[in-house]
Amino acid sequence: MIRLEKRPQPSQAWSMATPLVAVLATMLFGGLLFGLLGTNPFLAIETIFWEPLFGEFAFYYRPQLLVKGAPLVLIAIGLSLGFRAGIWNIGAEGQYIIGSLTGAGVGLAFYPLEAWYIFPLMVIAGAFGGWAWATIPAILKVRFGTNEILVSLMLVYVAEQFLASMSLGLLKNPEGFGFPGSRNLQQYASAHNAEIVTGTGMHWGVVAALIAVIFAYVLLNRHMLGFQIRLTGAAPRAARFSGVRPARLILMCLGISGALAGLAGLFEVAGPAGQVSIDFNVGYGFTAIIVAFLGRLHPVGILLAGALMALTYIGGEIAQGQLGLPAAAIQVFQGMLLFFLLALDLLTNYRVAWRKPEVA
Repeated sequence: MIRLEKRPQPSQAWSMATPLVAVLATMLFGGLLFGLLGTNPFLAIETIFWEPLFGEFAFYYRPQLLVKGAPLVLIAIGLSLGFRAGIWNIGAEGQYIIGSLTGAGVGLAFYPLEAWYIFPLMVIAGAFGGWAWATIPAILKVRFGTNEILVSLMLVYVAEQFLASMSLGLLKNPEGFGFPGSRNLQQYASAHNAEIVTGTGMHWGVVAALIAVIFAYVLLNRHMLGFQIRLTGAAPRAARFSGVRPARLILMCLGISGALAGLAGLFEVAGPAGQVSIDFNVGYGFTAIIVAFLGRLHPVGILLAGALMALTYIGGEIAQGQLGLPAAAIQVFQGMLLFFLLALDLLTNYRVAWRKPEVA
């Protein structure tokens, strides 16, 4: 008989090995999926993980890893703070959208003025927009005891309606010949999140992501708030007895995660995306959940996991173009990573025991 027995203490070895095993399992079963779709599985895996780094056009794809990875890391850092405390913000996609709208709105309000202070104001507005949107489920949870998972998730769909409305209405380009979407911020120097070093993919969103990693590491390991976050996640009752205020922690964790998601939206709309459009959001807020757990909710781990997930984004786009793989297959491939990570996480707290059935 095969049974699962609870370990006396969580296995540190399995905790460290789970992300690597999950990646290998994803490559194995992802290859089987690609094979069923009529594509050489070995070629598909090689294309996804090798081509962006060492392929013929790697000089073009490598900077894109920073472009794709920065918003994932920025959002995942914010989510990890709440997840560590048992506060589940699943609506970062909505906060990402609202941050992009408020930040772009401020920039477009100054058009065509050229001034140094416009982009900093956009950054503040983007962070504020994401913070305000995340504060809604926080206040509802503190005041009425609602479930932050459901409220934050439902607000994503509200944010998507706002995005469509703004693209067709208030932020619509008056010189766009009736097409939905705002002015191109890449052509408005004061509102453009341009590359700091041309050709490297390094823009202010990448800098903000690196600062967020450092900030989160210091916060969790050197600050009282970080201790309260870790204590609340590990032992909620002990946290209450030690003087932690749950309401304050909820407001703070959701607010920080929302602000970082809003910043990611602002840096994206003012940089790589260039404009507010109906299909502006590409799922970074949801993918960041995978990044947070793949990085074991540790800032440095999240940085590495964000790079890996960015690699699957770039490699997936290459595989779609060269091998004809559907976009849905790449999304399933990325989803497998979270599935195997959560499934194998079971072995951190449980072990497989083999026992012979007892004879009556």
